[in-house]
Amino acid sequence: MKTSISAVLGYITLGCAVIGLLFAFLTAKKVLKYDEGTDTMKKISAAIKKGANAYLKRQYTVVSIFFAVMFVVLCVMAYFKLLTWFVPFAFISGGFFSGLSGFIGMKMATAANSRTANACRNSLNRGLRIAFSAGSVMGFTVVGLGLLDVSAWFLILKNIFRLSSSEISSAMLTFGMGASSMALFARVGGGIFTKAADVGADLVGKVEAGIPEDDPRNPAVIADNVGDNVGDVAGMGADLYESYVGSVISALALGVAAFKSIEAMAIPMLLAAIGILMSIFGTFFVRTGEKADQRTLLKALRKGTNFSAVAIAIVAFPLVYFVLGKQNIGLYFAILAGLVSGVLIGFFTEYYTSDTYKPTRKVSESSNTGSATIIISGIGLGMKSTVIPVLVVVICVLISFFASGGANDANVGLYGIALSAVGMLSTLGITLATDAYGPIADNAGGIAEMSGLESEVRERTDALDSLGNTTAATGKGFAIGSAALTALALMASYVDKVKEVGPTNIDLTFDLMNPAVLVGVLIGACLPFVFAALTMESVGRAAQSIVKEVRRQFLEIVGLMEGKVEPDYERCVDLCTRASLKEMIAPTIVAIIVPVAVGLIIGYKGVVGMLAGTMATGFLMAIFMSNSGGAWDNAKKYIEAGHFNGKGSVNHKAAVTGDTVGDPFKDTSGPSINILIKLVSMVSIVFAAVVVNFHLI
Repeated sequence: MKTSISAVLGYITLGCAVIGLLFAFLTAKKVLKYDEGTDTMKKISAAIKKGANAYLKRQYTVVSIFFAVMFVVLCVMAYFKLLTWFVPFAFISGGFFSGLSGFIGMKMATAANSRTANACRNSLNRGLRIAFSAGSVMGFTVVGLGLLDVSAWFLILKNIFRLSSSEISSAMLTFGMGASSMALFARVGGGIFTKAADVGADLVGKVEAGIPEDDPRNPAVIADNVGDNVGDVAGMGADLYESYVGSVISALALGVAAFKSIEAMAIPMLLAAIGILMSIFGTFFVRTGEKADQRTLLKALRKGTNFSAVAIAIVAFPLVYFVLGKQNIGLYFAILAGLVSGVLIGFFTEYYTSDTYKPTRKVSESSNTGSATIIISGIGLGMKSTVIPVLVVVICVLISFFASGGANDANVGLYGIALSAVGMLSTLGITLATDAYGPIADNAGGIAEMSGLESEVRERTDALDSLGNTTAATGKGFAIGSAALTALALMASYVDKVKEVGPTNIDLTFDLMNPAVLVGVLIGACLPFVFAALTMESVGRAAQSIVKEVRRQFLEIVGLMEGKVEPDYERCVDLCTRASLKEMIAPTIVAIIVPVAVGLIIGYKGVVGMLAGTMATGFLMAIFMSNSGGAWDNAKKYIEAGHFNGKGSVNHKAAVTGDTVGDPFKDTSGPSINILIKLVSMVSIVFAAVVVNFHLI
């Protein structure tokens, strides 16, 4: 009877994944029917597509070498029976679908940018609908492919190979390692590309030359728009795919430890499946009138996300009740805690980063006394903004653990925490749609400026772009919050894995006074700082090459500043591509090598300490950097809207400097840290048998 139930649950999940992908396909067809606009708009859009495609082709070539090496390493481990033979193939599967999610999102975004700009010639609402619909393609591709891969592996391993629950969870955790590895390459590489181009374009174009943003005379303007797609779309897609599947597989792994039941593994998959359906319904609530300000646009997007969250909260109750029984109904409150926490983190991220609220406006006001004070103000805002998300996650963890019955059975409580992370990300289909729409609106504004469209068109695209900065920050908040919850669950999975591969009398006490644990905590706490430093320095080095190139073209190309000749756009795109591919390697390798090295030197207890330290400081660093960057960006937008002396003023130049500092904060280092938190956990789990058997201390 149990086997038949698990099969039914698995096929339901698979069916919902297919529905999500079908919705993405139909939405894409609808978007592609809209007109791309004038010949000039089509030409600019084609240049952006060409640059984005060229970058991803070269990035995936480099990444494929890494995956080939890791596949061989995992096969060797399987040969020596340190893990099962399913693990290497699960690793490749996770990486492939993570990359595919970002690729499809990027293709859709580059197809929708000129269509959004052209739609804004008619109305703001039409521009919002096209950009949001294109973002929906990304959102439902990510959740559809993620759930398709998870449910397919679940059904294959259970029904074809007849593996036990623990063997299934072990193989699928490695699938998460593949997704995390790909996500880190995509987020770091894409982030370096987009911010190098953005910094170069802003510093030389806006500050030194005094020309508007997205002015066609700026040699880095096409690279900047390409960067929006390879970093903020392709990188973000791979990132949130990893967050989504990471939360699901950590929950199903802990379901095995808690209940020894296949139904407990199916619960997170079914919850994610319900989330896809409810998110589809939520997309139909996103619309607005023509005379819409920032608050009205935010309200329009909130209607969709809030509907989805409420609908999931209602449907999740009978799911837990009928699958796991009324004695485990406390798990429902864990899911509810995750949903509410996600909404709260989203709201407070919006509060600290949107120019409709006091904190970001105060950052704008600090421009009255120059660049230094606006940078100080933004850093202070980011640090202060960590308090509420931490409190929200702490309360969520406590509610999830004790409501689930953790006081009586710690494994059940940890399963509850993992389910709360799934609950938080269950609305990802529509949440990611509101996130991915931002770069599309940003590109639309660039195309409108470069094509010389009417001023009201640029006003509409600016309104959509400003909203996109806020929704992008909200999406990062979701990913970071869920990363903390998922990392807790993965830490528990690591301890279970150590118990599974170690001797029967292995010591599983982790006293903080144990030198190995304490040293591990210190190393783990340091890791996000080292990682952030590497990515920030990478952006700086790449940006320097762009700044020099833009200055060279302004000086050497006769007639460029008069608009008589076009700049060499391709040179800047090529410089960004080569720099980002070179610079993305070191941070990613560090994230993979450190947990293995710590384990081999100071043992599995040191690894547990390292995971705790990485989660604690990584969570705070990611929030701080993402929110500071978002606030600086919208503070600049607020000044450009006419406040504090407006565009071209001393205030504006100070705000551009702040935004330039914030760019790698919010789009490279900050969001990459949330991947780091989970990747070190996944790597630790995969190499647990090696560490237990061969550590030095």
